[in-house]
Amino acid sequence: MTTLHPDERDVAVEAEPAEVAISVRDVTKKFRLHNDRKTNVKELFSARRRQSRHEEFWALKGVSLDIPRGKTFGLVGHNGSGKSTLLKMVAGIHRPSSGTVTANGRVSAMLELGAGFHPEMSGRDNIYLNGSILGMTRKQIDAAMDDIIDFSGLGEFIDTPVKVYSSGMYVRLGFAIAVNLEPEILIIDEVIAVGDEAFQRRCFDHLYELRRKGVTIVLVTHSLALVADLCDEAAWLDHGVLRSVGPAREIVDAYLTSVNEREAAADGSHQTGTADGDRAPSVEFQGKTPRRGSGEVRVTGLRYLDETGSERPFLSSGRSCTVRISYESTAELPAVTFGLAFVHESGIQAAGPNSGYGPAAFAVPAGTGTVDFTLDSLLLQPGEYLLSVAAVDKGHMYDYIDRAFVLKVRAEDVVTEPGLVHLPGHWTHQPTPSPAER
Repeated sequence: MTTLHPDERDVAVEAEPAEVAISVRDVTKKFRLHNDRKTNVKELFSARRRQSRHEEFWALKGVSLDIPRGKTFGLVGHNGSGKSTLLKMVAGIHRPSSGTVTANGRVSAMLELGAGFHPEMSGRDNIYLNGSILGMTRKQIDAAMDDIIDFSGLGEFIDTPVKVYSSGMYVRLGFAIAVNLEPEILIIDEVIAVGDEAFQRRCFDHLYELRRKGVTIVLVTHSLALVADLCDEAAWLDHGVLRSVGPAREIVDAYLTSVNEREAAADGSHQTGTADGDRAPSVEFQGKTPRRGSGEVRVTGLRYLDETGSERPFLSSGRSCTVRISYESTAELPAVTFGLAFVHESGIQAAGPNSGYGPAAFAVPAGTGTVDFTLDSLLLQPGEYLLSVAAVDKGHMYDYIDRAFVLKVRAEDVVTEPGLVHLPGHWTHQPTPSPAER
C-alpha cells in the first residue's frame, strides 16, 4: 500500500477497506507558473535579486473519491481539468499539496510517451529497469520477458537503444511492460490512441483479460464511447473540481449535456458569420459561395430548430428537429421542389432528402417564405456536416448552393455505434432449445 502525503514520502497508515483499491481524500494540487523565465545568462544574473514573478494554478481542489478494487474506472473532463494530475499522484510522480492518495496494490502506469525509459538503454534493459521500479525481481522479469517482447512486436529492435524508437514503438513497449509485469492497479493516460489499429485491438483484448483477473484499471481518454463501453464507474473533473462520481454511462451523459450547453451558449453569442466564412450554422446566405440556377427562387438562409421550435446553433442526434429554409421568389411559380444534401466532414454524402415532385411540389407565390424539413428523430451521428440547398422544377434549376451551411450534430447520450447514421432497429434473442428440451 502506498500513501502519498504533502510533506513526507511513504508513510504507513491504517489499511483501507479491502474493496477499495485507490482512496483519494481531500486532495489539492498547486503548481507555480513562472512568468519571468530567463532566456540567457545575462538575464539570469542581472535579474537575480528581483523577486520571481509567478502565478498559482490549482490543478485539483479538494477532490475525494474511492476507486473500487477490480473495477475499470474512467476519468472524464476537458483539457486541464486535472485528470492527468490525479493519475500522476496515484502513480507517485506528483505529491499532493494537501490531502492523501492511497494506492492499495502494485501500481503500473502508462502515462506520457516514453515516460520511465532511459533513451540510451536498449528496449530489453528498459524492461528490467521498469520491472525493478515496480518491485519485481529479476527472476519475475525474466519469466515475463518473452511475453513482453511478443506483445510489443519489437523482436528485431528489442536490443536497440530506445532513443531511435518511433512514437508507436514507445507505446507498444511501454504498454507491453505495464500489462505483463503482474500489475494490481493499472493506470492508462490516453497513450493507447498512438498505436495502430492492430495494436489497439491487442491492447483491449489484454485489458479484458486483466479485468477478468481482478486488476483495477484507471483510464483517462477523450473517447467517451470507450469510457461508456469499458468502464464500470467514472468521475467527472471540471477545472480541478470533482463534479460527480457514478456509473460510467450516467457520468458520460451528464458531461455531454454540460459540453452541449456550453457550446450552445458560446455559439449563440456570435452567430454573425457568413455562409463560407465563419460558417455559422444559422445565417443568412450572403452570396460568397458559388451558386447555379435561373434565379426566380433564391435561398436566403437556413435555420435549425429543436423539438420546441427554438432556434439552435446545433442539433442533437436522436431528437426531433427542423431544418428551415428561407427563400425569396421574384415570380409566382406553380411547382417548386426544395432539396437538401447532408455531406459529412469526411466528404461522404449521408442523405439527400427533397420535398417531392409532381403533386407534392410547392406552389410558390412571389415574395418571401420558408420551407421546413422536420424529422421525428435525427438519425445522423454526431459530427459536422455541410449542407447544400436546391430549389428546382423537375429538370430546371432555380437555385443551387453547394455546401454553403454548416450543421453541427451533437450527442446528448453516449454514442457507442460507428457510422454516419443510427439505425433504430430492435434486437431479439431466441436460444436454440437443447435436444432434451425439444
